[in-house]
Amino acid sequence: MASKKQTARRRAEALRRQIAHHRKRYYVDDDPEISDGEYDALERELRELEQAFPELLTPDSPSLRVGGEPAKAFTPFRHGTPLLSLDNAYGEDELGEWEQRLRRRIGDEARPSYVVEPKVDGLSISVHYRDGLLQRGVTRGDGEVGEDVTSNVRTIRSVPLRLTEEVDLEARGEAFIPLTAFREQNREREAAGEAAFANPRNAAAGGLRMLDPQLAARR
Repeated sequence: MASKKQTARRRAEALRRQIAHHRKRYYVDDDPEISDGEYDALERELRELEQAFPELLTPDSPSLRVGGEPAKAFTPFRHGTPLLSLDNAYGEDELGEWEQRLRRRIGDEARPSYVVEPKVDGLSISVHYRDGLLQRGVTRGDGEVGEDVTSNVRTIRSVPLRLTEEVDLEARGEAFIPLTAFREQNREREAAGEAAFANPRNAAAGGLRMLDPQLAARR
């Protein structure tokens, strides 16, 4: 007969697989299979098992998304490859100068084509995986050295804690707050007598640099 711990371990493993599946359906496929209440029940059951058997807690546990102990400070992290920012062009003349610089670099005989798309204005983040597990989340900083904000990056539900393949990789993207969520947060802050955020970018950047992951998770 299996012991309580063995039964709990098997159930915790099954719950993590279920939660990962439903998170992908919700955040990636935009086609959820279960209600928010049913999903929350899965996470709640997993947290209860981990509280009863702390040794069952794994680096990819969804329970880590609710935030841990506040950090005293963020550790600097030097990027292996510089995390550069985009150039700005204010007007047609500056855009033309940029194209001339590009043509000088690729050769006048080249015939480049262009893609134009909206820029999501948030905070640049680099996430590192080893053997498919999230190891580190780092801000851009000055492009050479950023800050290790892993505890806060873990609270972002659309960032997978475990990949579907056991690979080593670094992914770079933008952490941002959608306008609907930004407006809702400002309404809540004003109702509580707090100052409204100036813009979504500053709200996102401030959230990822909070020392308390629980506050970052709510942001």
